[in-house]
Amino acid sequence: MKILYSHRIRSRDGQGVHLEAMVAALREAGHELRVVGPAGFDGATLGGESRRLARMRRLLPAWLLELAEFAYAVPATWRLARAARAFRPDVIYERANLYHLAGCFVARMQRVPLLLEVNAPLAEERARFGGLGFPGLAKWIERKTWRGANRVLPVTAVLAQRIVDAGVPPERMTVVPNGIHPEQFPPPPSNENAPRETLVLGFIGFMRDWHGLDGVLSGMAAWRGQVPLTLVLVGDGPARPALERLAAELGIAQQVRFTGLAERDVIPRLLASFDIALQPAAVAYASPLKVVEYMAASRAIVAPNQPNLRELLQDEENALLFDTGVAGAFWAAVERLAQDAPLRARLGEAARETVLRRDLTWPGNARRVIAIAEEEIAAMRHPRQASSTLPSNAAMVTPR
Repeated sequence: MKILYSHRIRSRDGQGVHLEAMVAALREAGHELRVVGPAGFDGATLGGESRRLARMRRLLPAWLLELAEFAYAVPATWRLARAARAFRPDVIYERANLYHLAGCFVARMQRVPLLLEVNAPLAEERARFGGLGFPGLAKWIERKTWRGANRVLPVTAVLAQRIVDAGVPPERMTVVPNGIHPEQFPPPPSNENAPRETLVLGFIGFMRDWHGLDGVLSGMAAWRGQVPLTLVLVGDGPARPALERLAAELGIAQQVRFTGLAERDVIPRLLASFDIALQPAAVAYASPLKVVEYMAASRAIVAPNQPNLRELLQDEENALLFDTGVAGAFWAAVERLAQDAPLRARLGEAARETVLRRDLTWPGNARRVIAIAEEEIAAMRHPRQASSTLPSNAAMVTPR
């Protein structure tokens, strides 16, 4: 199958990981891909964005930068249309982004299906975290993009429901969560849960204030358990300086290691050093990549008990989920795992088994996307026959 992959990513972060992993998985499955996106993506550094975009963010006011982002839709659509004419794809696969209408226009022009991957309600997210100068316009364009796709591929059922509420029929929705390459995360050695001098708590990701890592530090400072704790924080972000200061103020700086940004091939080794993997907080609609990585690495996980995470994790089965409305519930779960090695081992093994059983992998996602594409191609060729049959891959809820 010939797939034209459209995106507007300019930063090498979790978005870039998802993009590159999906592209590689589709190619490894024998499909022909052409990727069309900003030239700056190839020049972006790990965890960062292209130098040109970074300079624009420094020099331009937010409202002008947003107008430039909106105007970029014109050359982006022209570039995608030119690629489509030359490549003649069977399907267009697009990663949704704010003010990115290229896939809708070009798919209609070329009379091919558009599969739209949606990772977040970006108009809402940007308004809440980054600010938007034109929130009404951003929301209108986002909804128009969702409605213009032949199939929408949200990463969680929670996000799928939001898109349905925006006017997209449920039968055009298929949940495709984040994945991993399981071979990069080998099973732990048989002696992993032998007694040890210290236990390692770990977190991987972009550090923001709302992640709740300050509470982790406070809990460590108050810890009086028999086994000392250390904390490994992998990544960077705006919250890191404040966390470093807090660790020093609490007198636990020697127990906390900030690794900074880590290359992808180093992540499995770092994860293998964790005894307890932490997700102290999560946005309500996300499919956190770190959670799937924790699961693949057979880590004992502590995470919030909320609907989107329950699509991956079940309390007492493959993780400990805590009630975010109960003070101290997060740290109570950490304490329980710290004192119970057999429980850590059981939850970790079950987490990895969940990944393998449900095929939460990039090759698995590639197979799902191809099956969906085949359905949509057939529906365009035989619309009467397709209209009487619900697509077999349509799913508002990801199966366990």
